[in-house]
Amino acid sequence: MLVHGGAWAIPDDAVDAHLKGVQAAAAAGFQAMQRGGSCLDAVEAAVAAMEDDETFDAGRGSFLNMDGRVQLDACMMDGATLRAGGVGCVEHIRNPISAAKKILTDSPHVYFVATGAERFAQEHGIELCSNDDLVIPREVERLREAKQQGYLEMPDEFGPMRSHDTVGAVALDREGNIAAATSTGGTLNKAPGRVGDSSLIGCGCYADNLSAAVSTTGWGEPMMKLVLSKWTADRVEQGTAPQDAAQRALYYLKSRLNGHGGIILLDCKGRVGIAHNTPRMAWSLVSQASTSSGITFET
Repeated sequence: MLVHGGAWAIPDDAVDAHLKGVQAAAAAGFQAMQRGGSCLDAVEAAVAAMEDDETFDAGRGSFLNMDGRVQLDACMMDGATLRAGGVGCVEHIRNPISAAKKILTDSPHVYFVATGAERFAQEHGIELCSNDDLVIPREVERLREAKQQGYLEMPDEFGPMRSHDTVGAVALDREGNIAAATSTGGTLNKAPGRVGDSSLIGCGCYADNLSAAVSTTGWGEPMMKLVLSKWTADRVEQGTAPQDAAQRALYYLKSRLNGHGGIILLDCKGRVGIAHNTPRMAWSLVSQASTSSGITFET
């Protein structure tokens, strides 16, 4: 079970919250598999834990768009079947990753947006909430400051120093299957209706048992243009080790489009890759170990 909680210049005073958040998420995902769940159950549990944690840009506490509203995107993909589910621009779902999973398991379609996504979620047992329930005072103030400073004209608007706390998870279960999931609130002060890479198959999320499960974080537009998750998974299928593939992906992102961010991946052999070209990235890995708890953390 491997998770990430964003790649950027995480401030010193926020490091502890990020580490605790990703550790708790990885533990939640791993425990889901210990209870007999699949890799899909694991990535849902891990990502939902971070959506519920106001530390991250996912779920409650996400960045606000220009209109002062939270709009959320999420995706989940099953490496065994290539089935996937994604939601974009949802405003009334606390855990969009759970809606994405419902689409994956219960719909012939792959992607739902806005009110259509919310209608599908509600029809499949997911309770809707007020958008106000997803907004916290910290983000109201952050949006106010951004607008006051002319955020969209700032040269480092999407730079590695800007907060990119998109969350994601990849998991390998006892059946030898892998899955990936990514969830985000997008970028601060974004235009209403903007969808980034996180919820798009092959961009911010991808999984195939023949290659790897991948989740990314960072500046989404360059990742979309390069279809970065699929590009990285293809390198693994061609014989590149996951860690080398992760590092090559970030070099490719930087050299082609001056992009930045982070990436995690996992293949069916249990090999992992972790890389970022930002000052810091929050991540946590949990695997079977000989300790009494049966869980080890590497962060």
